[in-house]
Amino acid sequence: MTGHHHEHPAADTDPARFWDERYGQRDRIWSGRVNPVLAEVAGALPPGTVLDLGSGEGGDAVWLATRGWRVTAVDISSVALDRLAVEAERAGVAERITTVRHDLTQGFPPGRYDLVSAQFFQSPLVLPRETVLPPAAEAVAPGGRLLVVEHGAPPPWAGPDTGHHRFAEPEEILAAMSLDPDGWDTERLGAARRTATGPDGQTGELIDHVVLVRRH
Repeated sequence: MTGHHHEHPAADTDPARFWDERYGQRDRIWSGRVNPVLAEVAGALPPGTVLDLGSGEGGDAVWLATRGWRVTAVDISSVALDRLAVEAERAGVAERITTVRHDLTQGFPPGRYDLVSAQFFQSPLVLPRETVLPPAAEAVAPGGRLLVVEHGAPPPWAGPDTGHHRFAEPEEILAAMSLDPDGWDTERLGAARRTATGPDGQTGELIDHVVLVRRH
């Protein structure tokens, strides 16, 4: 859903309007490629149903659908979801993706899923983990998984204004899920490193904080 933002919107900013305007600034905001940790995790699972939270323009949703998953893609931005629908048609997987426009701070879409994915859910707007992650866990079917990946540090090419931002540790992300320890196994908890390319072509190492839990 999000990347590294240096905007500081007012507290009363309407989230849907904020994201629609942000997406409207360019023809494409994100790369269109699947997030690597999600590809690693989902690629090792049999395809089933997946809830893609903050789906953006659909890089993850389209990748999952092409591999046989039935995807429910949720985002607050109708602009992003329209782009996702175009990409799904182009890839020939539109029938396997359902888009839902939803503000996750105001409630949660119904259903149970084999995989619930929240990739880079940090936001310049107020989006507390304690509000979003417990219902995300509730949406996991028995035997299913919840995967949360967040930025663990600013990218090497980030400007000096990222220094004040604090990145949650994996243990904090796990704690925000409010899981019953008797009902869940923690399969991954830690940092993953990857090489990425910055906006001006520079390469550097990025740190992702990864939490993967499985419901009994």
